[in-house]
Amino acid sequence: MRWVLGLAYDGSAFPGWQTQSAGDAIQDRVEASLSALADHPVSTVCAGRTDAGVHALAQVVHFDSDARRPPSAWVRGVNARLPDTVAVQWARPAPDTFHARFGARSRTYRYLLRCSPVPHPLWRDRAGWAFRPVCVETMRDAASRLVGEHDFTAFRSSQCQAKSPVRRLLRLEVDRRGEFVEFTVTANAFLHHMVRNLVGALVWVGIGRQTPAWVGELLAARRRSLGAPTFAAAGLYLAGVEYDPAYGLPADALDPLADRLGA
Repeated sequence: MRWVLGLAYDGSAFPGWQTQSAGDAIQDRVEASLSALADHPVSTVCAGRTDAGVHALAQVVHFDSDARRPPSAWVRGVNARLPDTVAVQWARPAPDTFHARFGARSRTYRYLLRCSPVPHPLWRDRAGWAFRPVCVETMRDAASRLVGEHDFTAFRSSQCQAKSPVRRLLRLEVDRRGEFVEFTVTANAFLHHMVRNLVGALVWVGIGRQTPAWVGELLAARRRSLGAPTFAAAGLYLAGVEYDPAYGLPADALDPLADRLGA
C-alpha cells in the first residue's frame, strides 16, 4: 500500500534531505522511524531534495508498506522516533499512481531575509541577512523580468545535474514584513541552488549594485559566473507542493502559511 506524508523540519543541523553514508540526513532519520513502525525496511521518495541548512514547512514524501497501520500511527508513531526538529504533519493513503516527485505540478519556496545593520543570533539559522537597506520596489521590478519559461543556466550551481536548465517560473513575489523581506517563488521544478541564486541577484538589485534590467541580461547571458553569490541556506523554506486535487491531499500540502501570511 502506498502512503503519503507531509513533513516539516528544521534543516539547520542536517546535511540535507538525501540519505548519507553516515546515516545523518533527514531521509535517513525518517526512513529509520518508518521502518521501526512498519517492522520492515522502508524507502521514501520526496518532492524536493533540500540542501544542508534548508528547512521545510511542507515537504511531501511517499513510501510503500504492507503493514496495517491507521493514519494516526504513521503520524504519532513516526514522530515518537524522530528528533524534535523533524515532524510528520499528516498521513494519507494514496493510489500506486501517486509519485511525490514526478507527480508534483509545482513547488513553492519561501526565502526570509532579515534587513538590519547588525545580525541577530536568534535568526542565524532561520533567515538570511542583509546589513544594507534594500529597495523592495526595484527588486519587484527585477523579479517580474524572470517570471516565465527560461533557460536558467545563470542561476544554477556548477554541481547541478539536471538534464535541462529550462524551467517555468510561475511566481516570484517580493514582500516587506517589518524588518524582513520575504521572497515567494513557485516553479514547475527548480535547479540546484536556483532559489538562492535568484535571491542573491535580487538583493544586488535591492542594494543598488545592479539595475532591474541587469537580471534580464544575466538570464540571456546564461553564465553563472556573471551572477551574484549564492545566498545563505538559512532563510530558505520548502513551503508547499501542488498535486492533482484528485489525490485529496490536505490543503496545507501547498504552502501552509499562505493564508496567515496574506499570500
